[in-house]
Amino acid sequence: MIKFSAAVARMFVRSVLLSIACCASPALAQSQGTSPPPYPVKPVRLMLGPAPGSVADGLTRVMAAALSELWKQQVIVDNRPGAGNTIAPAIVAKSAPDGYTLHRCGVGDAISPALYKKPSYSHLRDFGLLARIGLTPNIFVVHPSVPAKTVKEFVALAKAHPGKLDYGATGVGSSPQLSFELFKSMTGINVVHVPYKAAAMAQTDLLAGRITAQMSNLPNHIDTVRRGKVRALGVTSIKRSQRLPEIPTIAESGVPGYDVSSWYGMCSPIGVDKAIQKKIEVDVLRLLKTPEIRQRLVDLGVDVEPLDSGEFAAFFRAETAKWIKAARDAGISPQ
Repeated sequence: MIKFSAAVARMFVRSVLLSIACCASPALAQSQGTSPPPYPVKPVRLMLGPAPGSVADGLTRVMAAALSELWKQQVIVDNRPGAGNTIAPAIVAKSAPDGYTLHRCGVGDAISPALYKKPSYSHLRDFGLLARIGLTPNIFVVHPSVPAKTVKEFVALAKAHPGKLDYGATGVGSSPQLSFELFKSMTGINVVHVPYKAAAMAQTDLLAGRITAQMSNLPNHIDTVRRGKVRALGVTSIKRSQRLPEIPTIAESGVPGYDVSSWYGMCSPIGVDKAIQKKIEVDVLRLLKTPEIRQRLVDLGVDVEPLDSGEFAAFFRAETAKWIKAARDAGISPQ
């Protein structure tokens, strides 16, 4: 039997432990987030609810193309319209948390908790809220025959004729409809909602004078405002729009605190590696600083106002609370 001295034995033990530590260090570093896994190494699917042709869809395609070029991997846009735009997030929430299925989330996802009692997912619980990209304000317009040229005059007119004025918006729970309901609750007026299957149908009736007013995505009415087909009373965002800077905000027109926009963000399943989530956040924010991408989004009608993950999460929580209250004030019960 070979015998080792105590000193030799100690050296042998130290050598074995050092070898084990060296082998384990890459895995340990990755688990601690210091050595992130390579990403992406294959195509990424970017899902959204709105159908092709919308501002939301156009924005998503601009960002997908830019990310594809940056990452040298294809980012595939996957539209899943229907069911109040809840199909896409439901799929993403159940997808493998590897970063290869993402959700281009938006204002409808903050409204959903006000409309559904038991949704299969929650953005505040099941998603990483990575970055806000920007927003599109709605615009408050009336038919030119309406004897109100300002928000204050419209409120006075509505109070003088409760229940006699109306507004058109897509069905119950849509962003434009809740935008007007929030306006009603903050001003104490009674204006009747006329539901439509599509915003374009409401716009047609407004142009014909069959309804009094509408709140719709601003790009839908830029041409009609400039041609005098409708009268713009205000934009719904807290700041004036870059597209129609001459139109005041509703907040500055006598309804302080009123702030509504359609907004767009990037979300992932909550279980995605934190390093991958951070990479997506950083890369999205980086692209939004480039003049070319910013201009392409502005041309679509998007005000580029990025938020990082922490800011976006706080914004998402505030939006969710706002729309739950707005729906409750409008008498809308979760189904």
